[in-house]
Amino acid sequence: MTARHFLFSLLVLAATLLAQADEVLPGIDVLERDGFRQLAGAHVALITNHTGLSRDGRSTIRLLHEAPNVDLVRIFSPEHGIEGKLDIPLVDDGTDGETGIPVISLYGETRRPTTAMLAGVDTIVFDIQDIGTRFYTYISTMGGAMIAAAEHDVRFVVLDRPNPINGIDVAGPVLDDGLQSFVGFHAIPIRHGMTVGELAKLFESELALDLDLRVVRVGGWRRDEYFDDTGLTWINPSPNMRSLRAALLYPGIGLLETTNLSVGRGTDTPFELLGAPWLDGESLAASLNALRLEGVSFTAAQFTPDVSTFANERCEGVRITITDRARLEPLTIGFSIARQLLLDYPEVWQTERYIRLLGNAATLTALLDGKSVDEIKAAYQHGLDEFIARRANFLLYD
Repeated sequence: MTARHFLFSLLVLAATLLAQADEVLPGIDVLERDGFRQLAGAHVALITNHTGLSRDGRSTIRLLHEAPNVDLVRIFSPEHGIEGKLDIPLVDDGTDGETGIPVISLYGETRRPTTAMLAGVDTIVFDIQDIGTRFYTYISTMGGAMIAAAEHDVRFVVLDRPNPINGIDVAGPVLDDGLQSFVGFHAIPIRHGMTVGELAKLFESELALDLDLRVVRVGGWRRDEYFDDTGLTWINPSPNMRSLRAALLYPGIGLLETTNLSVGRGTDTPFELLGAPWLDGESLAASLNALRLEGVSFTAAQFTPDVSTFANERCEGVRITITDRARLEPLTIGFSIARQLLLDYPEVWQTERYIRLLGNAATLTALLDGKSVDEIKAAYQHGLDEFIARRANFLLYD
């Protein structure tokens, strides 16, 4: 090889290494890159679903099953099942078709691992793609499993993944103490701006868990990146979370689905549509556009959901279009819609269950008292500021 060819080869190698260094690598890729040393000798129960994939599309189940010196004993699945296709109240146990390993549902008769489920296990591994919103239940599954791990002296390892709606923006009311549920595991705001690994560290500390917790960090991710900045392939994390657009709107629009509104479930674009048979879509779109909310526009829409709220009924409402995601404030959008509905349909819009996902009594009172959106947000700002200070202690990425 000539000196010229040798220099060229070095440049190619350097460019390749630089490109790899810039790639966003989920925790499972980092674990594989490190030779699975963090799990050496472990007897593992893996909490995962169809989103547990390496950057090149190999499942975490397969990778741990084939990893040297790792014994994958069983698999736990969250809401929607191991394939992420089920939208039903309870998910049954099963078996992984590729490995034959038992799959135990954590969305069935129990929602956290029991003593029997952890027999022969010394390490729980968590690898599921979250979407950055408090009431998305995968983080509740993680939190419950962390409690079980602490109770049974089992190590807990999180294979971290990016927050797809970025790790900077934090918004919404913090969950009131006493309102904890499977859609509200811990006192965090609706949009928490954290990865699951960071949340795990916060849960461990604030719940005072005696736990051997380890986080395998994402390689190459920056807090300001959205999912489509990462080069990773979008896989619908649940049946109705079908795009990054939906995930961005979900913190505000998802809040409304405990009321007598369709949020587009049963259509092609859940959380990008909102309506009901009793709504006037043209009027609502005009009122919302008149507010000049940043990063979004509204157009009148008619749709007929084939499942969920108002299944097979014609609904009028609005289609929500993101025009500038950098300026988008989904909680402001959600509260603006709620306030407009109270103004236009005070006798029709049913707010009794709105608290379930909102999780904050002072915010609900401000809304029902007819306060402005700024006043509604002021009702929870102190708690949000306190959370932002708490959160700072657990951030892992720049």
